[in-house]
Amino acid sequence: MELAGKVALVTGGATRVGRTIALELAAAGSSVVVNFRTSADAAAETAAEIEALGVDALVVRADVGDVDQVTAMGEAVAARFGGVDVLVNNASVFLHNPFPTDDLTVWRRSIDTLVHGPFYCANVFAPQMLERGGGVIIAIADLSAIEPWPGYTGHGVGKAAIVALTRQLALELAPTIRANAVMPGPTLRPSDYDDARYERVAEDTLLGRWGTPEDMASAVRFLIESDYITGEVLTVDGGQRFARRKHEAG
Repeated sequence: MELAGKVALVTGGATRVGRTIALELAAAGSSVVVNFRTSADAAAETAAEIEALGVDALVVRADVGDVDQVTAMGEAVAARFGGVDVLVNNASVFLHNPFPTDDLTVWRRSIDTLVHGPFYCANVFAPQMLERGGGVIIAIADLSAIEPWPGYTGHGVGKAAIVALTRQLALELAPTIRANAVMPGPTLRPSDYDDARYERVAEDTLLGRWGTPEDMASAVRFLIESDYITGEVLTVDGGQRFARRKHEAG
């Protein structure tokens, strides 16, 4: 898909990787809807940067885990732009969730955001794409979708569901709408990582470094623009999955 003149929605597009994706799509000529849940000031700043690139921006507050709020977001987008051509399901939570547990709060929040959110958004915005004659849905997963991380049960299950949903959407919506996912490796340094841990993670990739939000945004753009790719997951991890093989076999 050629992005110039199109309309893209990035959930969680106010900050972090979502912000970089939004700016990448704007730089390619797409108007961008910046969805946020709590980061109102950051969303306004991101929208201003998008408009400085010469395209339109719309800021919409909605919790993607709430179907009524997603429906209202769809109505707001339709009123402003007539619909969207690209949906990037980026909104995420990363919450410590050991198992077993007596408190289901974190599990429910993780599943609401990571499973219900992408489903609700696709369910609301796919009809707009079908009306417009085509579209692309991109999901942001991570490596926890294919390998368990200790203490992050809800996150890992949610990201695995994102991959499964991507493939299902590709099947259900073909040939008019394509659906793909990006699976990032280490990208943004967590606040609790000291220098030693940060360097250890970098060394545990084949490329010897962390990725950047720009690396992930470039992958998203590639999948949007590649018209013969659907139902796929593009891993962007610097070879982290295979780095344990750097030194020995077996």
